[in-house]
Amino acid sequence: MAKRIVIIGAGQNALVAAFYLARAGHKPLVLERRSAVGGAAITEEFHPGFRASILEGVHGPLVPAIVKDMQLERHGLEWLEPGCRHCSLSPDGRALLLDSEVRRSAQGIEQFSKSDASQFLKLEEALRRASPLIQRLLLMTPPEIDHPSAADIWNLLQAGRSFRKLGKKQMEHFLRWGPMAAADFVSEFFETELLRAAIASRGIFGMAAGPWSAGTTATLLLRCCSGGIPDRVPFRARGGASAVSEGLAAAAKQAGAVIRTNAEIAGVNVKDGAATGVVLTNGEEISADAVVSCTDPKRTFLKLLDPVNLAPSFLVKVQNYRCKGVVSRLLLALDGLPSFSALKNQAEAERNDVLASRIQIGPEIDYLEHAFDDSKYGDFSRAPYLEASIPSLLDPSLAPPGKHVMTIHVQYAPYTLKQNDWVRQRDALADMVVKTLAQYSLDLPQRILAKRIITPLDFEETYGLTGGHIFHGELALDQLFTMRPLLGWAPYRTPVRGLFLCGSGTHPGIGLTGASGFNAAREILKSVAG
Repeated sequence: MAKRIVIIGAGQNALVAAFYLARAGHKPLVLERRSAVGGAAITEEFHPGFRASILEGVHGPLVPAIVKDMQLERHGLEWLEPGCRHCSLSPDGRALLLDSEVRRSAQGIEQFSKSDASQFLKLEEALRRASPLIQRLLLMTPPEIDHPSAADIWNLLQAGRSFRKLGKKQMEHFLRWGPMAAADFVSEFFETELLRAAIASRGIFGMAAGPWSAGTTATLLLRCCSGGIPDRVPFRARGGASAVSEGLAAAAKQAGAVIRTNAEIAGVNVKDGAATGVVLTNGEEISADAVVSCTDPKRTFLKLLDPVNLAPSFLVKVQNYRCKGVVSRLLLALDGLPSFSALKNQAEAERNDVLASRIQIGPEIDYLEHAFDDSKYGDFSRAPYLEASIPSLLDPSLAPPGKHVMTIHVQYAPYTLKQNDWVRQRDALADMVVKTLAQYSLDLPQRILAKRIITPLDFEETYGLTGGHIFHGELALDQLFTMRPLLGWAPYRTPVRGLFLCGSGTHPGIGLTGASGFNAAREILKSVAG
C-alpha cells in the first residue's frame, strides 16, 4: 500500500530519497522553506550577470547508481570537468599540478622530487585497491552495535571480505593510518612540503581540524579512495549547482514525488511516540505515514521536535553533537582573467585548464596548522587556507562575455568570534582573503567588480545549516559511520517512530554525493513495508 511520506527540506539528499521512495510506489511530498530546491547546493546571482555555486568544492561525484537510475542527462544535466585536478601555489613562484591522469601527475611531481613521484604512484595504487572497500562502506547502512540484525552481520562479513582482499600488509597499513593525523600520514610518503600540504588538506577540508589533528587521515582516506588523489576536482554542471539540484528534482517529480517550495516547517507532529505529520509556519498541518528530515540533526531534534518526545539522555547527546562551522565563501565578479605569476610560462589553454580546477593557497603543513590556530582562539585566519577556482572558464554562462567569476573556499572562519561578530567582521575577512590571493596574483584586486562574502552565520541564517557547518556536523572519527550522528542511531532512524534522517548529518556525509539520501531511502522502504 502506498504511504504518504513528508520530506523536510529539498536538499540534494532529500531529492534523491524522494525519487527512490516514489519509484517504489509511495507518495513523497518534499517541503522546502526557500523558493528554490537544493538547499545550499544552488547557483545564485551575486552581482548583475554574475552567478556562482554557493557550495562549490563540496560536490560529487554522485553515486553512480543515482546517475544511472535518475537518468540525469535526460533532465539536461551536463557535467564539466577540467583535466587538471589540483594546483598548489608556492610563495616562491612555483606551482604543483596534479592531473586527472595519474602518470601525468607523477611527471609533474618529478620536478620537485623523483622520490615523491615514485611514492605518489605507490600511494595511488594502495588507494585504488582500497576503493571497492570504501565504496562498499559508503553505501552500507551502519550496523546496530548492541543488537546487530542478520543484515548487519551479512554486510559486515562482506565488508570484511573486501578488507581481506587488500592483503595482510595493506590491512595493517589502513588500520594504522585511520587514527593518524594527516600531517603524519603524508610525511611517511613525501618530502616536498607543497605536495604534503596538497594531500593533507583533503583530511581537513570543511572541518574544525588542522593537519596535526588526530584522525584526519580517516577523512582523507575516505575522500581519496572514492575520488582519487588528492580527491576528485570539484564536480560542476553547466549552470552550476542549481543545475544538479534541478535535475534531481525533475527526476523525482517524474517518478511521482511532489515538491512544494516556500513551505517552511514549524515542527513535526508526534502522537504516542510516532511521527504523524508536520505543521507549517502558516499553521497548515499535513498528515503522513512517515516523516523524513533532510535538515541537520540539531535542527531536527532541537527545533522541529518538542523535547518531551525525546529522552533527556538523548537530548544531551544531540546538544553535544559538534556542528560549528569554520568555512566561509568569497564570490568575486571579475572584469577579466587575473594572472598568476606561477602560471605565467604556461600556454593559454593549459593555464585556463588549471584556473578552472582547484587552486590551493596552503603551501606547507605548518601554514595549514597556523591557519587553524587562529580559529581555535575565536578569530578568523590572518593567513587563511584557501581553495579558489574560476568556473566561468568551463562554463561561460556564469558571467557576461569577457568577464569571470572566482569562487573561494576560506578556512578558517569560526562560527563564533571571540571579539565582535560577523556583521562587523565580514568585510575584514573578505579583505584578508583578497590580500592573501594578491600575493600570488598581483592584478587580482584591480579586476574585482564586486564581491560577496558568505560567513558561517550566513550559512545558518540563510541556508538553514545549524552552526554554519557545510557537512551538517564534524567529520571526525567520533562522528563517522556507526557514530553519525550518534552511536545507536546511525541507521537513519530516530527515537521517534516513523521519523527518519537523510541529510549530510548521517552516514557517510562527506560531501554532496547523494549517498545519504540513497542509503536512507533503502532503510525507509524497509520500515514502511514492515
